[in-house]
Amino acid sequence: MINKEVWKKRCKQILAIDAHPGHIAAGFAVGVFISFTPFFGLHTPLAIVAAIIFRLNKLTTITGAWVNTPITVVPVLVGSYQLGTFMLNRPPTPLTLSKLDWDFMVTLLKQHGEPILLGSSLLGFAAALASYAICYWVVIRFRRKDAGLAELTREMEEVGEELE
Repeated sequence: MINKEVWKKRCKQILAIDAHPGHIAAGFAVGVFISFTPFFGLHTPLAIVAAIIFRLNKLTTITGAWVNTPITVVPVLVGSYQLGTFMLNRPPTPLTLSKLDWDFMVTLLKQHGEPILLGSSLLGFAAALASYAICYWVVIRFRRKDAGLAELTREMEEVGEELE
C-alpha cells in the first residue's frame, strides 16, 4: 500500500531542490519523453545517461522516466503504433501484445519498429512539452508558500540561472 506521507515528503523534496525551476522542469520533461520510448527496462539507465549528457538533475529525470507505469504502458504502446502507422500512411496490421518481456519487445520492434518509434517519439515529445509547463508551474506555486524558497526562485528567475 502507498504511504501518503512518504509520497508527500518525496514530492516536497523534489520541489525544493536548490535549482532553477526551469532546470527542474527540464529534467522532468526529458524523463517523461524517455518514459514513452518502447525500451522497457532501460528507462532508468537512459534517464541517468540523459541527465549526465544534458547536465540535468538526475532525481527529476528519473522521476519523469517513471511516469509511464505498467498500467499505462499498453495503451501508450498501442497509441504509438497507431499514430506511427497513420503518420507513415500505412495500413495498420494487427498488433498482438501477448506479454511484455524483453524477448517479446525485441520481436515486436523488429516487426513494427518504425511506426512504434515514430509514434512514441511524437507522443513523448507532446507529453514532455506538457510536463515541462506543468512541472514549472507546480514548482513556482510550491515555492511561493515558503519565504526562503520564494526569494531564491525570484533571484534565479532574474539572473536566469542557478545561484551558487
